[in-house]
Amino acid sequence: MSCLHYGKNIMRRSSMHHPLFYAAQGVRYRKLEVILTTTINKLGKAGETVKVAPGYFRNYLMPKLLALPNIDKFAHLIREQRKIYQPEEVEEVKVVSKSEETNSKEYEFAANRLAKAKLNIRKFIIEGKGNEVREPVTKEEILAEIERQLQVHIEPENLHLPTALSALGEYKVPLRLPKAIPKPAGEEWVLNVKVRKR
Repeated sequence: MSCLHYGKNIMRRSSMHHPLFYAAQGVRYRKLEVILTTTINKLGKAGETVKVAPGYFRNYLMPKLLALPNIDKFAHLIREQRKIYQPEEVEEVKVVSKSEETNSKEYEFAANRLAKAKLNIRKFIIEGKGNEVREPVTKEEILAEIERQLQVHIEPENLHLPTALSALGEYKVPLRLPKAIPKPAGEEWVLNVKVRKR
């Protein structure tokens, strides 16, 4: 090591330099210019020309076809592709606000669907303790199941569940819906929930 160090100092002091001495130092910092074919986080958007390390391009970007070398042939292909796949005219999307009448009809339809449906929730039971479930059914779990099974989104304040359901069986969970929605023939809005054994 000392000989090598001594050799470098000799090179620095003398006016004559070997041409490969400085060329080898730049290899580590060399970057390639590439054209991205897809948008990559922290690197750039599709179609941009960016500089990356040769190993990153060779081992990751090129095998997955995420980038191409920046040469005229590929640059021309990318430009032609952009012309074909990106429409020049941008369509304006107009948001039409829903009227009170359509909103109330949607709410009424969702409320009737909730009242007629039976929500099935499957839970593991504790062995030797009868109908007691391992984890009680919470309000959040019921809301998630309503969304999954019935495709109806309701807010947590619309579901009245004072305590979690901790045993197997059928339950009637009251719903607190707006007064604008007419109730079914003299009844309250109720959601039928059946907790079954898994």
